[in-house]
Amino acid sequence: MSTSSSLPPTVSGGVPIFGHLLEFHKDRQKVLRQGYAEHGSMFTVDIGFAKLVVMIGAEYHQAFFEDTDTKLSISKAYGFLKSLFGEIALTASTDVYTNQRPVVYEPLRRKKILRYINNMQGAIQEWLDGLGKEGEIEIVEEMCNLTQYVAGRTILGEKFYDEVGEKFWQLYKTLGVAMDPILPPNLPLPKFIKRDIAKKKMYDIIDPMVKERRENGEKYDDFLQDVINKPMADGEFFDNDTIVRLILGLMFAGHETTAGQAAWTIIQLLENPDYLLQVQEEIATKFPYGTELNSGILANLEKILWAIEETTRMRPSADIVMRVTNEEYKIGGYTIPKDSPIMISSAVAHFLPEFFENPQTYDPTRFSPERNEKKQHRYAIIGFGGATHKCPGMNFAYNEMLIITALFFQQFDLELITKDAKVITGLGACRPSPTHIRYKRKSAEQLVGQKKLEEAIEGGCPHLAKLAEQDTPS
Repeated sequence: MSTSSSLPPTVSGGVPIFGHLLEFHKDRQKVLRQGYAEHGSMFTVDIGFAKLVVMIGAEYHQAFFEDTDTKLSISKAYGFLKSLFGEIALTASTDVYTNQRPVVYEPLRRKKILRYINNMQGAIQEWLDGLGKEGEIEIVEEMCNLTQYVAGRTILGEKFYDEVGEKFWQLYKTLGVAMDPILPPNLPLPKFIKRDIAKKKMYDIIDPMVKERRENGEKYDDFLQDVINKPMADGEFFDNDTIVRLILGLMFAGHETTAGQAAWTIIQLLENPDYLLQVQEEIATKFPYGTELNSGILANLEKILWAIEETTRMRPSADIVMRVTNEEYKIGGYTIPKDSPIMISSAVAHFLPEFFENPQTYDPTRFSPERNEKKQHRYAIIGFGGATHKCPGMNFAYNEMLIITALFFQQFDLELITKDAKVITGLGACRPSPTHIRYKRKSAEQLVGQKKLEEAIEGGCPHLAKLAEQDTPS
């Protein structure tokens, strides 16, 4: 097909004026799957105020990411986030982002991220210790709170979280409520007014910390100090206002997607006991109780990593990625007009049978070295983006999910109470529907074995002695 200023065929159904807008807002994945079933790799979704072009397939994904910053704009697509974080990272113009990029990536380089492993383990262990001997939790809310804690403690330090963490995250919720890709962000609506008040209060919390760091930088070697010390591409340094805006954006990204992904990883493992047994055996042999984590141990927890990768494939938190055309965009035999929204969807693309065997089936071994299905095309998996805009925090997120999963299953027996969790889509990241889990702490003997327990207690180990005491019926 070769046409002038044409769009792919439109998904059937919808209503006059609004098209699929209401249905898309309620369950976008259903609409996108319908479009793919009807029209294949390219189709249009009428969302009332715009014609949304959707492209599915690795070759289209490659063009989508490689044409970003030239033919396609990321900042136009996510302009609504400027009201929350200003012109920073993905909300910035191409020139501004290119200049900021060295600072954004500096604390998230792989070598730097290894510094955070013990910090993460300590924060997650605190959460586990607070669960008590047995009980019930709603895992989605728990993961949201936990990833907030890990993000805050890692990015801004333990002192920050102890002093103002809870207050900060209450203000953050106000920003989340105000996130709106449709309405003009400066309308005098209550949610936007509350947003601006919350932003000012959050700025007042972080700004003094940045000023203190500038004066006493030699005391620190962490995430925030990297941002303060690293110059931009032009040699200039971030001013305080830009640092605060970046921190707000990173705190948002550092937990919003990870929370849902971590919850889904645990849920899917509990739904698949045969594979969970392999994971538990791996933990027992490679990460026994009492072991201090390091990068080598994390690298050896391959079956947990495959489970996380399979969850990323089947239940991606970032299920859609957006761009806007900077010019007439010719692709797939169509000519898409300038300023048109374009989307790709991992929720559809990650189930393509040409890349994934039995794609509807949970099978983490598809990521084993023997199979490694994701290697068939570098853009078959797009849950963390691609090309120069691949998520800089991907390794951070993977390490965090690895540690959460390993420690939780290492120390607790878990039972899934809520069956058949659903994907909840909204203006932010996808996450599971509320899902309750019953937990019971493993006994000291289960954790280390009777012989080692006796030797440790005789040797004066207070932690295991305390665990053993807790196991004794009162």
